[in-house]
Amino acid sequence: MSALSGPRLVLCGLLLLLFQAPCAPGLAPLSRGHLCRTRPTDLVFVVDSSRSVRPVEFEKVKVFLSQVIESLDVGPNATRVGLVNYASSVKQEFPLRAHSSKAELLQAVRRIQPLSTGTMTGLAIHFAITKALSDAEGGRPRSPDISKVVIVVTDGRPQDSVRDVSARARASGIELFAIGVGRVDKATLQQIASEPQDEHVDYVESYSVIEKLSKKFQEAFCLVSDLCATGDHDCEQVCISSPGSYTCACREGFTLNSDGKTCNVCNGGGGSSATDLVFLIDGSKSVRPENFELVKKFINQIVDTLDVSDKLAQVGLVQYSSSVRQEFPLGRFHTKKDIKAAVRNMSYMEKGTMTGAALKYLIDNSFTVSSGARPGAQKVGIVFTDGRSQDYINDAAKKAKDLGFKMFAVGVGNAVEDELREIASEPVAEHYFYTADFKTINQIGKKLQKRICVEEDPCACESIMKFQTKVEGLLQALTRKLEAVSKRLAILENRIV
Repeated sequence: MSALSGPRLVLCGLLLLLFQAPCAPGLAPLSRGHLCRTRPTDLVFVVDSSRSVRPVEFEKVKVFLSQVIESLDVGPNATRVGLVNYASSVKQEFPLRAHSSKAELLQAVRRIQPLSTGTMTGLAIHFAITKALSDAEGGRPRSPDISKVVIVVTDGRPQDSVRDVSARARASGIELFAIGVGRVDKATLQQIASEPQDEHVDYVESYSVIEKLSKKFQEAFCLVSDLCATGDHDCEQVCISSPGSYTCACREGFTLNSDGKTCNVCNGGGGSSATDLVFLIDGSKSVRPENFELVKKFINQIVDTLDVSDKLAQVGLVQYSSSVRQEFPLGRFHTKKDIKAAVRNMSYMEKGTMTGAALKYLIDNSFTVSSGARPGAQKVGIVFTDGRSQDYINDAAKKAKDLGFKMFAVGVGNAVEDELREIASEPVAEHYFYTADFKTINQIGKKLQKRICVEEDPCACESIMKFQTKVEGLLQALTRKLEAVSKRLAILENRIV
């Protein structure tokens, strides 16, 4: 029977009609292009610089602002940018009409200084929608072709109300994004943001990682364009278009190379499918008990995808903080059910973050025959951490990779990217993952499932994921198109009324 028979064929046909994109089981998107033009937007940043924001943290905010601006098409007929700085009072740092080039904007951002008093977020939003976006300050007349956007960045509880003023802004067609940092009042973020809130509310645990959000906003302002149709890509075989971007893929019988562009013929067979997988989990105090429960779910999400048996996948688990503790060695449990139960029963260690010691334990103990490791089996280590290591990791990280271990590094919150890259195997981009929020680690779990697939034939392993990955990508693109259409219809309805 064909791989696209029955319901899959129907779904594939629908997607083909909607997107004019090839739909075949041999398409496995693994590489993205980033050629993109941003749609014309009147964009105003509203930035909290109250006393709770330390000077060094405010510098991090400026880096974030600069990264978003770098991705925009800035100009009088493209995107205009203004910035409102607030604390107890509101200060317009520069209006929409002030700077017509990216270089001028970046220089203006560098000059901003914190105000260092209270937190009048409602007052700042009111200023943004009544003054900063006004015609006098460079705002353009309302049009379906020009977006009106306000991005609010705050780290505390406001001393005034934001509900009514935010509702008025949304009702007038202004799109509101709310970014919260640290001890921010999350209910306030929800009162500010436009719908859907999961796309308009973001939270990071500290200013040190706020710049991670810049990619999201770079994509949010990207103009939908078919880069495959225009030839603006460098894929060897197949180009799959998505809004403002593209994905390279290969025809059936080929696999995508690590460059994300070229393809190789699948050789098939010949490799051992036995895998010894050890999780190395950060149980330090900064993780917090509620997040540690999410980490356990993340582990079991991966376990669910494995063929656990004496001949296929074995799983071990090590937790570390100021010390290292083996929760269970490779081969102790022979079923997914038993492994998952042991993971759920794991207690939280708290204390420090000795990632280097944990890596050394992995090398000296976890992957030894006496601890259940099998000669000839692929050795896979998944390191999960949420902060900077308190000891030296470089030597142990290098040794693990030199010994042939396939090392994945997963970072959350305050994890240090340089350390994650040091741990990850080559190519680093395929073995290193980061998210700002513990609540989104399940998305990393999905990516890891594809990376550690252990079928006998690597091409067969890939084919299991191909159709699902293809459909997920196209459905996401469809969702974005429908949202854009809905937004335009809403604007037209408001104009008619």
